[in-house]
Amino acid sequence: MTTHEFFVDMTCEGCSGAVTRVLKKLDVKFDIDLPNKKVFIESDKDTDVLLETLKKTGKAVTYIGPK
Repeated sequence: MTTHEFFVDMTCEGCSGAVTRVLKKLDVKFDIDLPNKKVFIESDKDTDVLLETLKKTGKAVTYIGPK
């Protein structure tokens, strides 16, 4: 499985909670680095699927690349 790194413009626990909610629906392993505004997702799903899922939070999201 590949670990993908995303920048998500999160400013608080509420923001990271929104990310947690949308990613739990995908059934993937993930880690949130709130101070650095990064989300690491371990998944074989297409990066476009992961990106669109993260965008459902309403936050600015950028795909950085595989870690």
